[in-house]
Amino acid sequence: MTTFQQARAFLLEHRTDYAAAVACFRWPDPVPFNWALDWFDAELAVNADSKDRAALWIVDAGGNRETKLSFATLSRRSSQVANFLRGLGLKRGDHLLLLLGNVVPLWETMLAAMKLGVVVIPATTLLTPDELQDRLDRGQAKVVVASPDQTAKFVDRGGENLIRIVAGASSPVDGWLAFEQAAEFPETFVPDAPTGPDDPMLLYFTSGTTAKPKLVLHSQRSYPVGGLSTMYWLGLQPGDVHLNISSPGWAKHAWSCLFAPWNAGATVYVVNQPRFDARGLLATIGRCGVTTLCAPPTVWRLFIQEKLATFKVSLREVCGAGEPLNPEVIDQVRAAWGLTIRDGYGQTETTALAGNSPGQPVKIGSMGRPLPGYRIAITDVDGQPTKEGEVSLLLGADRPAGLMRGYRNDDGSLSGADGAIYRSGDVVFADDDGYLTFVGRSDDVFKSSDYRISPFELESILLEHDLVAEAAVVPSPDPIRLAIPKAYVLLTAGAERSAATALSIFRHLQNRLAPFKRIRRIELVSELPKTISGKIRRVRLRRLEHDDNRDDALRGLEFREEDFPELQAARATGASDG
Repeated sequence: MTTFQQARAFLLEHRTDYAAAVACFRWPDPVPFNWALDWFDAELAVNADSKDRAALWIVDAGGNRETKLSFATLSRRSSQVANFLRGLGLKRGDHLLLLLGNVVPLWETMLAAMKLGVVVIPATTLLTPDELQDRLDRGQAKVVVASPDQTAKFVDRGGENLIRIVAGASSPVDGWLAFEQAAEFPETFVPDAPTGPDDPMLLYFTSGTTAKPKLVLHSQRSYPVGGLSTMYWLGLQPGDVHLNISSPGWAKHAWSCLFAPWNAGATVYVVNQPRFDARGLLATIGRCGVTTLCAPPTVWRLFIQEKLATFKVSLREVCGAGEPLNPEVIDQVRAAWGLTIRDGYGQTETTALAGNSPGQPVKIGSMGRPLPGYRIAITDVDGQPTKEGEVSLLLGADRPAGLMRGYRNDDGSLSGADGAIYRSGDVVFADDDGYLTFVGRSDDVFKSSDYRISPFELESILLEHDLVAEAAVVPSPDPIRLAIPKAYVLLTAGAERSAATALSIFRHLQNRLAPFKRIRRIELVSELPKTISGKIRRVRLRRLEHDDNRDDALRGLEFREEDFPELQAARATGASDG
């Protein structure tokens, strides 16, 4: 039994014994290891108890079409894709931009890339052509695998050397290779060399305090092996049918639609809906016998608008992540199903690092306690221990397997995950029992519908408009999304604070931003609050929004997207709402 298998078995055995799991768990040794070859192929795909079990189960809206693939089948098909990519000249260390929805080729490509040693850049299909160009350039992508509806975004982009592969096209697409050609390649894959634990595997673009997203580099060890902590938090067991509601391109999708369930030997269950339908999804969860469910609070808030008790489900574990859950949601789910939603916490830079694990008392509003393998310190600005401060991970001998290798800089160097500690940027309060409660972001990044939003990134786009002199983006409370991006805008001299000006800015944003980042409210003001050094005080504007204070001298003229029918019409013909 490998050290990975030993660590996995230990967590499964102690799934409800938090004290023992934290005290005795040890990360597997950092030895040569390829999760797709050494675990998925060599264990799940050949073991008599799991090889014929569904590894992937995709249900389309209405339940009229279902796809099930066993571990053994996915093993063979991903090897064919790996051989196909190798035949195109891809080699260990090359970068692949993955732009697919929840379709089978996404999982086949992820496994294939791991086997080959190709670094995957996961991307959401909501990205604009300009955002994709940034990923091609800074991500140094040699190949893109995309769905047919995404190919038009690459016209005149990527250069002639970019290898373009389209998956699921009903007819040939000029300049693109058909992903389905992979079926002609051998079902057995032989690697060219052992896979080192620190070999690069994933490169995520994530929002931060810079104008452009930061590049988070994960290794062949960090997400696959580090995903054992996520498996423990979710409470997954072999044979489970696990539904995680998350879009491809985001780290949570890799957490809970790939590594955590397949670490456990569970089925990854996916429901594809053109637009989210809580009632239809709840009915499908019951019909298909889903046993474990993880969803962002936005979804839980929509679920409780239905009569939950009328939906007969087989759920054993229910979890939430991405933002704090309010007590009303937890109480209603508990009353209907007798289950308590267990919150958890992590970042793109990590796997799950804190959570309310199975069998433990859940403190409403808390994101739980540190998970096995993670040594957490709560520190102030000087790095000293405190009750309320920044979540920091101890490194050195205590470095968790699930932590990124680092932020990838333009020159290829790495930063942010070296030294004595890793500073997360998230501020929490720690009570006497070790439970952590989220307070906010130290760098002003906030979440909307489980998407991380960088004010600085959105402000940079706003400033490209000719009439915008200065701008500050803050979260504005929303009953469904938790928060939506709102911009306080100071116009250039002579510009009129009017509906026409607001409409012009909204149109500019609609053309430049993916739907999930869209600024939905604009307030045209005569001044912005600033510090003595001239920095905009977003905290003051956050407080205005939180208190809904309309009498403050800083207030201006507010305009909302819904004030302009022409924006609604334009959106209806474009990308779906985020």
